[in-house]
Amino acid sequence: MTDEPVALKILLRERHWKYSTFCAEYDKVAKTLDPGLTGSWPSRAQFQRWLAGGLRGVPYPDACRVLEAMFPGWKAEQLFTRYPEQEVNRRVRPEAGEPDRGHAAATEPAVGADDLVTDRYSDVIAVYASRSEFTAEMPAHTLFDHATSIRACGLSLNLLCQQYADHSLRRLAESGTSMQFLFLDPDGNAIRDRENEENYQQGTLSHLTRINVRSVQDRVRAVLTDEASTRLEIAIYDETIRFNIVVIDEQMAIVQPYLPGLRGIDSPTFVLQRRWENRGLFPVFDAVISSLWTRARKI
Repeated sequence: MTDEPVALKILLRERHWKYSTFCAEYDKVAKTLDPGLTGSWPSRAQFQRWLAGGLRGVPYPDACRVLEAMFPGWKAEQLFTRYPEQEVNRRVRPEAGEPDRGHAAATEPAVGADDLVTDRYSDVIAVYASRSEFTAEMPAHTLFDHATSIRACGLSLNLLCQQYADHSLRRLAESGTSMQFLFLDPDGNAIRDRENEENYQQGTLSHLTRINVRSVQDRVRAVLTDEASTRLEIAIYDETIRFNIVVIDEQMAIVQPYLPGLRGIDSPTFVLQRRWENRGLFPVFDAVISSLWTRARKI
């Protein structure tokens, strides 16, 4: 039985739905239930976990509501239960004289402690072992090209300053995107501590950070129209660095910890999607970046 696919995968195969089609159909149904759920479909990585049967339990409650409306007669628990394909096909197309067994087709699993923990932290939609692995899977242009707001704090902010083109940042600002870039102070004590921790010569990280700060100041903000330039805010802070955090559209967060003895690029990356207002991990890191910004020095 463990080799059988989950019912959701079989149902999507029957309909010939790929990821993009699924998201479009998800939005259609979500809009009828609650317009606020539009756009809340899973990321591509999370979608693959759904189809692979990699969940313990079910997705967060709003997603269950939408899925049950998309597939009438199926409870969310059943959609993520493994079945022989012919069993699912019989439910979709009952043979002549055979009643559709509806909700009775599967025994609903008991909710255990693992299920509760998984649901509580299901705003973590992807985990990568290193930043390089993350950028290979989620390049900067796919993250930022259509963003309406970007808030970033960290050390040198290479994801935005080195891996995303200056002209793209200018285009975003001119088209109405608000941006807050918070760099570790290149002349502060915290960056020297980090250089020691990563076994760099003094001034290595400071030099890189100065280049990135000046690039954003001179090559992006300085050439914007007056109105657009107000949308790009730059600040520095001098505190022990623990995370690189990027928040996009107040809905997605990229969190990269700084670990002892490892370069930032060798540290893992977590991708979060806001699910709830005050639960999960998203609000935790949202509060971290907001707090740092209030204490930072604007430049």
